[in-house]
Amino acid sequence: MSALSRRRFLELTGSATAVALSASANAAMGPNDKFDLVIKGGDVLDPSQSLKGKRDVGIRWGTIEAIEAEIPAARASKSIDASGKLVMPGLVDLHCHVYPYGSAIGIPADELVQFQGTTTVVSAGDAGVNNLAALRRYIVAQSRARMYAFVHIANNGLSAFPVAELYNIDNAQVEACAMALAENPDFLIGVKVRMSENIIFKHGVEPLKRGIQACEMCGWPAKMMVHIGGVETKELMSNILDLLRPGDVLTHCYSGFPNMSGVFTNIVQDGKLLPAALAAKQRGVIFDIGHGGGSFDFTVAEVAIPGGCTPDTISSDMHVFSGNSPGIPFLPNVMSKFMAMGFSLEQVVTMATSAPARIINRAPKIGTLQLGAPGDVAIMELVEGPVTFVDTRSNKRDGKAHLKPIQTVINGVPFGRPYQAPFAVR
Repeated sequence: MSALSRRRFLELTGSATAVALSASANAAMGPNDKFDLVIKGGDVLDPSQSLKGKRDVGIRWGTIEAIEAEIPAARASKSIDASGKLVMPGLVDLHCHVYPYGSAIGIPADELVQFQGTTTVVSAGDAGVNNLAALRRYIVAQSRARMYAFVHIANNGLSAFPVAELYNIDNAQVEACAMALAENPDFLIGVKVRMSENIIFKHGVEPLKRGIQACEMCGWPAKMMVHIGGVETKELMSNILDLLRPGDVLTHCYSGFPNMSGVFTNIVQDGKLLPAALAAKQRGVIFDIGHGGGSFDFTVAEVAIPGGCTPDTISSDMHVFSGNSPGIPFLPNVMSKFMAMGFSLEQVVTMATSAPARIINRAPKIGTLQLGAPGDVAIMELVEGPVTFVDTRSNKRDGKAHLKPIQTVINGVPFGRPYQAPFAVR
């Protein structure tokens, strides 16, 4: 091939490629084009765009293509009848444990989907530097649910049996943790540390300080997720709160779990909200529920919330123990508990969709049904009628309704239905 003809060949192929890319990037639907999936007749609730009302949702090529009063049935390759049901963005669970086989308490993320309506989950410190690569390669890569993570400040990750991960403070290696953050900015949100006495023993604020140092060394604005519940002393709880930076996450924020001496040392002490807790909230620390099997107490929440420490995000802290506990911390049930406490449906949906999505900030338009967003949808039934909820301290509260998951769609592909042809889960 001569130089001239070769140059001309490259020009032509380059032009063709540019045209193809332009066409795919602006591939508007024609009036007769079909949607891959239409969710019909549901009551759409998307707080991110103040949208509430009966709509049809059209999904094409894995993204939200249309939200309209009615999409003709003839334009749907497949459809889901959502009449009488709520249609909301796929839920985002900011705190759960989804490292099966690599952690003694992890559950496969995809096994949670039909019970939680979760399309995005965050592994809350299951992995440390030593086993983070295996989480990415062998768990995340094979899960349909989107997954992000907080890396544990302890190299060995979350390991409660028989000795917790931070009894030996040498497990918390700052430079190694910072390196993991620097190498995985697409996947990691920040650093997790568990500050309970039965996990850090007598190390005070040192584990938290090391986590913050790793965040500040890594080269991007990594966040802390700080687990509380059974902190060693009352004073230490205030010291922990004082160290938290705007944007850091205080998880198990309404824990009533006592320390190893049976003393209640969390954000509500002697029936009063700690001033340090209110100060943390006011400077932008995120208050996350992290219900779990032992980390949510109605009596703590009922003091903290009127005192100014309202929740920012609702998360489940689902794992193999909490999932079998009387509090039933599946995410829709935890959302329902907050409705029983006086929060509106719109508020609890916000705290499980757009609010945690802002913290994750890893993929565009997660936690929303905006046009162009991933086709992640949770279809639920608002079941009205008397219901009793139990926290993790055996306190009970009565409610008038609860959320029941019906169907979940991730990237336009429904869970629990035959796969589309050709087989693809995107």
